[in-house]
Amino acid sequence: MTRFVLIQTSHPGNVGSTARAMKVMGFSELVLVAPRFADVLCQEETVAMASGAADILARARIVATLDEALDGCTFACATAMTPRDFGPPLRAPRDLFTELAASDHKLALVFGSERYGMSNEDVYRCHAVLSIPTHPDYGSLNLAQAVQLLAYDWRQALGGFAVQARTPDPQLADMPAVQGLLTHLQQGLEAIDYLDPKLPGKLMPRLNQLFNRAQLTKEEVHIWRGVARAMLKTAAAAGAKTGSNSED
Repeated sequence: MTRFVLIQTSHPGNVGSTARAMKVMGFSELVLVAPRFADVLCQEETVAMASGAADILARARIVATLDEALDGCTFACATAMTPRDFGPPLRAPRDLFTELAASDHKLALVFGSERYGMSNEDVYRCHAVLSIPTHPDYGSLNLAQAVQLLAYDWRQALGGFAVQARTPDPQLADMPAVQGLLTHLQQGLEAIDYLDPKLPGKLMPRLNQLFNRAQLTKEEVHIWRGVARAMLKTAAAAGAKTGSNSED
């Protein structure tokens, strides 16, 4: 199990974004320590930024101290930018997560406030300090961004999620359907004077090869048929208009 702990958060949007970041990575336990607003979990901005992760907010707890938030956890990771001369070791997230994934620890990922980060006292309670590698000239991460990065790395260490490959559409168009499309398309191209029927060249065979490589589905054939119908309709309307003008 994994617990995400936010200390003295001041922006409701960050709480909502944290819930969203957790949910997309398959985590659900959120604890807030003395947030600025007691009703932060139900504020409009919080719910809006959660964007479908309202269930995370509904189960989240608010406690008064970090000790309460860490109750039941066996390993806590602080997130802090400022190196401490004294305290838990500074570790790269992926290296530490690889070790923790092979253990039975109940992990707590602890994040400080947006303005002040984590106090020394809170950092000292943790087993390790995580340092997210950033550009040396600018290492400031938004709270929810930091949550998302660490949630992703931790999920990857736990085995990640299988990539859901798109299943190819089984409704491929058969060859007569493609040939019917080509005939229809040729009529449309001739109607708009793009293709000269007396000098057709290699256009239609090339389109045939193109459609063969594309392996059109039935739906795509219908789309291209619609294009051909539109060309014929437009050409017919233009011809009717021209004929009408000539009579005048």
